[in-house]
Amino acid sequence: MKRANPASRPSTGSRRSELVEGRFTNPVVIGLISDTHGLVRPGIAAAFQGVERILHAGDVGGTAVLRALEVIAPVDAVCGNIDDPHDPALARERAITIDGVTIHVSHGHELGRPTPALALARYAGDVVVFGHTHRAVMVRAGDRIAVNPGAAGPRRFDLKPSVARLTIARGTVSIETISLA
Repeated sequence: MKRANPASRPSTGSRRSELVEGRFTNPVVIGLISDTHGLVRPGIAAAFQGVERILHAGDVGGTAVLRALEVIAPVDAVCGNIDDPHDPALARERAITIDGVTIHVSHGHELGRPTPALALARYAGDVVVFGHTHRAVMVRAGDRIAVNPGAAGPRRFDLKPSVARLTIARGTVSIETISLA
């Protein structure tokens, strides 16, 4: 959907960060999701309770998914290999900066078989978010992080569905993977 400054959009969460002197007063919590393949699991709303924004790393599977996620928080989504590359709601890739932390989002299929190392080598950003493999992974490489929140859609490859929560507090990043199974 449209990109927006998290400080200017209303939040459905109970805690709202305010921007004061270029820094947010409270931690900013971002929901990370990928590979929904047209399915919005009931557990996603609980996993993303209080997030101020959702970043979808592709293989959305239709606008109904984006509409359902938009009820939780504003959504920025990228196009995956199953998505319509001409859908105006889905960018090829996105880069946003929150509280001094730059987050790059792409699906990962453009890398062939994406790995954290390949994603970090290809894309700039403090945090590089990708999907495609359906496997949740987080790797720190120096002061950078590559994260795949796993697949939130139909269960495949004997992997448990999952999403992640990214928290930015005073420029420091923490990531928690949440199982949806």
